[in-house]
Amino acid sequence: MPKIRLGVNIDHVATVRNARGEIYPSPLRAALLSEKYGADSVTIHLREDRRHINEFDLKEIQSKLKIPLNLEIAATNEMLKIALKQKPLFICIVPEKRKEVTTEGGLNLNYNKIFLKKMIKKLKKNGSRISLFIEPNLKDISTAKEINADCIEIHTGKICNLINKKKFYENEIKKIKKAVRFASSLGLEVHAGHGLTFKSAGIISKIKHISEFNIGHFLVGESIFIGLKNTIKKFKKII
Repeated sequence: MPKIRLGVNIDHVATVRNARGEIYPSPLRAALLSEKYGADSVTIHLREDRRHINEFDLKEIQSKLKIPLNLEIAATNEMLKIALKQKPLFICIVPEKRKEVTTEGGLNLNYNKIFLKKMIKKLKKNGSRISLFIEPNLKDISTAKEINADCIEIHTGKICNLINKKKFYENEIKKIKKAVRFASSLGLEVHAGHGLTFKSAGIISKIKHISEFNIGHFLVGESIFIGLKNTIKKFKKII
């Protein structure tokens, strides 16, 4: 089975910086070190409220990074305009709520299907490859194919919480396996992300046809204790 690519999400380096309104720690430095230590891509989420990553970070990182940049954005006209201007190689469209602590679930594709289809068309014409962050259900996967996404990223928050709490997770694994098989049969590339730790990444990496993990919060947190280099290398070994 091919090795799964590792996308390192560095949002929470910016969270620490912004907690004191300082210029450190530097998201650019985190991105370049992630590249140096073996990351296959770097992910940043430019939120509407700019609570961590901002436009300057986006421009600076994109200008210096040699590996692909994966830009996470909400389905809004503002974010579409920014993405069209910056032209990142990868774009993942994600849901956003102003008061959420972190992304709480997958996109509601049917609620916003017409706008999403137009947005995807414009972004693909501009040279970006488009992923949709969704729950592992067949209806959303069918819709993702219908509106011409290139990839889906499965929201792994639920299964990761079950694994962390040492609860029964086999039903969730079965659901993800079924979703991945279906997406793959439609020609969609499958990524996974949200809440992944060393343990949950190891378990989910056994599922065939997942080509990429995007990992951020745990990875940045673990780096405090064992360093960014060791954390990335450990994830690369696990997956």
